[in-house]
Amino acid sequence: MTAGLPPPAVEVVEYTDPLCPWAWGSEPVFRRLRAALAGRVHWRRVYCLLFDLDDDPAPDPAAETAWYRAYVEGISAHTRAPRAPRLDRVAASSWPSSLAAKAAEFQGGEVAERVLRRLRETVFVLGEPADTPALALAAVRGVPGLDLERLSADAASAEIRERVRADRAEARRPVRDVLSVSGRSPHPGGAKETGDGGYRYALPTLLVRTPAGHRVVPGWRTYEEYTAAVEELRPGLTAAAPPLPPAQALRHYRSLTGPERELLAEGPWPPPEAVRVNTGNGPLWLHFEEAAVHPATRGGAHLLSRTASDGRSGPRPDQ
Repeated sequence: MTAGLPPPAVEVVEYTDPLCPWAWGSEPVFRRLRAALAGRVHWRRVYCLLFDLDDDPAPDPAAETAWYRAYVEGISAHTRAPRAPRLDRVAASSWPSSLAAKAAEFQGGEVAERVLRRLRETVFVLGEPADTPALALAAVRGVPGLDLERLSADAASAEIRERVRADRAEARRPVRDVLSVSGRSPHPGGAKETGDGGYRYALPTLLVRTPAGHRVVPGWRTYEEYTAAVEELRPGLTAAAPPLPPAQALRHYRSLTGPERELLAEGPWPPPEAVRVNTGNGPLWLHFEEAAVHPATRGGAHLLSRTASDGRSGPRPDQ
């Protein structure tokens, strides 16, 4: 590198869908990776439309839901991610949640992260996918810093629809590296065939790009595989991302699964601010401020208590 010149730009492209179970299970590692790369890369999400508008409707919705419930249960056995005790239905479409997630980017990175997280939780905590505009908006109500009226208008705009349409097209132009993938992962991430004879990225897939080249890490992977891909292109770019004290981690992320709190927090658990939400595969932990507005606790928030760190006390949530 020539002295005095800035380092080459690094872009991380995350191919994902708000309703994808493998993407949900990858969040512990992705959250840690985003912390390790914060301020050092441009991280861009591409929404792939896992459940597309042109998908044929199931001839037997109840049978399809039962099959998909078992499918998600099998994935959660690998990822240890929460799954809903009961799945109401298979999502009719990924468009509403993808439009809302893309529109939230207009309100800043922190708001966008929290909106996407809520949308993921509609499937894997509540069992009611945000597959209509009304359900997507209801899911994100109360997100700190979110202007819900603006989000509603932006998500319905031609500009956001065109951006998601462009995401869909980009996801269907995978790099050659993923056309043939093998490995020991239960989800190695080879590109998926589409109905028109083409391919799209498996979800999730990370593509790391610099002007000098790219590395792709598809499917269900370890943290070390992601950092190795980054380091091959830019040695020394990945910073240490030590775990946070439990209360700080929960305050920062607002919502933590069991695998996330093990990877992102270190110390006695749960902290006083934690509210436990039971799922079909371990708890989801919410900061008490998040619990007050989260759809998992609406209507029953008075049953969920905490012991505040400022000395005010109340019944502790179930351990």
